[in-house]
Amino acid sequence: MLFTACTWGLTWPQSKFLLTMLPPFSMRTACGIAGSLVAFGIAAARRENMWPPRSEWPWLLVYAMLNYGLFVVLTTVALVYLPASEAVTITYTLPIWASILAWPLLGERLTPTRILAILLGCAGVATMVGIGSEAARWDKLPGAATGFAAAWLFGLGTVMAKKRPLSLPPSTSVAWQGAIGTIPVLILAQWEHPHWAGVTHAGWVSIAYIASLPLSVAYLAWFRALKLVSASTASTTVLVSPMIGVIGSTLLLGEVLGPRQLLALGMTLTGVALAARN
Repeated sequence: MLFTACTWGLTWPQSKFLLTMLPPFSMRTACGIAGSLVAFGIAAARRENMWPPRSEWPWLLVYAMLNYGLFVVLTTVALVYLPASEAVTITYTLPIWASILAWPLLGERLTPTRILAILLGCAGVATMVGIGSEAARWDKLPGAATGFAAAWLFGLGTVMAKKRPLSLPPSTSVAWQGAIGTIPVLILAQWEHPHWAGVTHAGWVSIAYIASLPLSVAYLAWFRALKLVSASTASTTVLVSPMIGVIGSTLLLGEVLGPRQLLALGMTLTGVALAARN
């Protein structure tokens, strides 16, 4: 779980770094295609059955869009408009939205603790983007909105997968969801004009990192962890991701980490932890 959380967290500052060299959807397409190939390679090495049964295709398409396609598109837009530290904090409110969606979909009613978690999480995000302060800027609104939407959709995918899990082997599931989810990103990239020769050695290292770890190996580690520990423990441990993302953005990109950002991160993580453990 810690491996997965740290790996996902470091993805955010590296993706923001790649945006200095490549258009957003071209960058995401390159990472998505490479990540899918790595996952298919792992599935082949494990001798998994790599062709999904006909009955699984409708659900596979739904989960691929919620957990990969739409999630990647929306988080990419969030990274364009927001610093990586703000984008990762907003997106990792996803356990809160999963907790809300579990009420109508799984019959898990909202408790006072969950309501407090929602209020804390939203207040933390509002503090992070500077709502009500001199730091507030309207040009951040598209990034905040798409970050929230990405978190909501991933939360929906999590709850739906709990209600109706796929019967595919783990590596095959990751590979197909990544491949299908990359299609809408690839379509959006057709309007961009990337200059691949301008990508530095550090940029190619970042692409290789994102493809080989966060988009493939980390997901496999996550699925394995869910079999070994409770869902609440797993959801709480993944809170390391925004912490790593914020610290990494400060160290690697020079983003500001002042009292407001620390307060916002603490409020958001507390709210998400309450939602996860409850």
